[in-house]
Amino acid sequence: MGYTIAEKIIKAHLVNGEMVKGTQIGLKIDQTLTQDATGTMAYLQLEALGVDQVKTERSVAYIDHNTLQSGFMNADDHKYIGTVAKKHGIYFSRPGNGICHQVHLERFGKPGKTLIGSDSHTPTCGGIGMFACGAGGFDVAVAMAGGAYHINMPKMVRINLVGQLKPWVSAKDIILKVLQMLTVKGGVGKVIEYGGEGVKHLSVPERATITNMGAELGATTSIFPSDETTKAFLKAQGREEDWVELKADDDAEYDEVYEIKLDELVPMVACPHSPDNVKTVAEEGQIKIDQVCIGSCTNSSLTDMMKVAAILKGKKVHPDVSLAIAPGSKQVLTMMAQMGILTDLIDAGARILESACGPCIGMGQSPKSAGVSLRTFNRNFLGRSGTADAQVYLLSPETAAYSALKGYLADPTELGDMPNFQVPEHFIINDNMIELPAAPEEADNVEVVKGPNIKPFPVASPLEQTIKAPAVLKVEDNITTDHIMPAGSKILPYRSNIPYLSQFCFEVCDPAFPERAKHAGSGIIVGGSNYGQGSSREHAALVPLYLGIKAVVTKSFARIHEANLINTGILPLTFADPADYDKIEQGDILELPNIKDAIANGTPITLVDKTKGISIPVNCNLDGRNREIILDGGLLNYLRSKM
Repeated sequence: MGYTIAEKIIKAHLVNGEMVKGTQIGLKIDQTLTQDATGTMAYLQLEALGVDQVKTERSVAYIDHNTLQSGFMNADDHKYIGTVAKKHGIYFSRPGNGICHQVHLERFGKPGKTLIGSDSHTPTCGGIGMFACGAGGFDVAVAMAGGAYHINMPKMVRINLVGQLKPWVSAKDIILKVLQMLTVKGGVGKVIEYGGEGVKHLSVPERATITNMGAELGATTSIFPSDETTKAFLKAQGREEDWVELKADDDAEYDEVYEIKLDELVPMVACPHSPDNVKTVAEEGQIKIDQVCIGSCTNSSLTDMMKVAAILKGKKVHPDVSLAIAPGSKQVLTMMAQMGILTDLIDAGARILESACGPCIGMGQSPKSAGVSLRTFNRNFLGRSGTADAQVYLLSPETAAYSALKGYLADPTELGDMPNFQVPEHFIINDNMIELPAAPEEADNVEVVKGPNIKPFPVASPLEQTIKAPAVLKVEDNITTDHIMPAGSKILPYRSNIPYLSQFCFEVCDPAFPERAKHAGSGIIVGGSNYGQGSSREHAALVPLYLGIKAVVTKSFARIHEANLINTGILPLTFADPADYDKIEQGDILELPNIKDAIANGTPITLVDKTKGISIPVNCNLDGRNREIILDGGLLNYLRSKM
């Protein structure tokens, strides 16, 4: 039996475990990335591990999330990350250089290599054939320290792309179609691999758009072959030597196979408030709009900007619409200026934002009350935009730009023939916004600067023999990390200050939760299916730990969040019978008797609802390593016990 693309990379990087689906494996990691909203914690954890110099081939720290500097907090984080990077052998991408995934694709990603990043959209680099996974900051710290990255061996899913896209239909429409087919839970425990003759018609930036939003499927990662198109992209970036050919064997076996006929696709839109609430633009109709935002790690490439500029050139944005555009990197912005594209956008009435995440994570450009915002981003969770009652739609840059002119959701295929947009044969290469680390012999002389907003992260105690605590919160299905630990311009600057951040935990679901949890002293959270979907932010585990949460019991977990709970020292449990979720009410006193022995010995676990006098069987899906991590009270305690 042959291997899939992902299996080939896994086989070449396997350091422990066996490639048996569902069992845990450890992978050698070649590259890591962090961004500033998650990076501070990752580097505090790296320092706690006592590592002098990172052991990876390349680690890069990016500043792209918290770039709105309305106080000292973000600037403090930037200074800390810059100095800790210089000291420990990490490249530092300064504010303004661009979004981590866009820049990494341009300057650092290599086919056939492994990459983990403290951001759930790290699979963007699957567009050039990397096995790239989003992970919690602690997992990234361990990888930088030379440790393996542990995941469950995923299932393999093949999506065959057939034919060629029609004019003004784009890669964004492909991934929205996939989300419509598979839903936000459809990729859990799986790698989504793209093949078929239609792949050759997609540029690397288009492929990266598709792999980027594989995160919204809950997938471990998504990946494309590395072919002549990949080679041409790397050559244009002055990195042809990084190219290797990578494709699936003809007799590779997949757990699931799907087909998408590209010439049958039409412009799509994800409606509020989930990326899988997908309709065609025609089905949704000509809804009046207030705002259009173009950019994010999903759709901010030069190719995207060229298409937007072609639609807007010589025209004017509708007077009722605010259009904001954020190019993905300094390279993209520089080339836009050189090509005259920037002028076309400005003349049309677009507001040009810096090359950063910006509105995608609620960092500015919040819509008006009950406003309708069309965005080329990857998530439209309730309140993520910064406006609680906003109606946010996800769509392609082509649909966004055309709609900005019309003042309503509009179908760009009405534009008729489309120019031939080609990726340039040569990009402008200027890496002067990437600071190199100090030479190892000079690292001791580098001072790591920590401002007053940077506080220590909480550390759990070893698992108690019995846990008894109230159900301090009960939530429904598809709770996201934005629900647990919101983003936005008011909250993100405190990502380095867990005590302050704690007052916002679950505020979207229940503003009284933080005070109730503090008063209880310890607590258990009860959740539905796909609990913790969305971003990789481990703050969604660290903050509940600070608030005394001992365990989370759900119907099912999203992959990265479950790993973050384990690393933090919070016990993740699932109902043996999902129907038992309905038996527990918020406020019930719950007990996990002899839980320590049950975890240690792998014996059945019972959750006792003392208030109702009932016993509920629950599962704990921990293998040997994760079992030890929970028993020790989190990954830091576990690693210290091994060192």
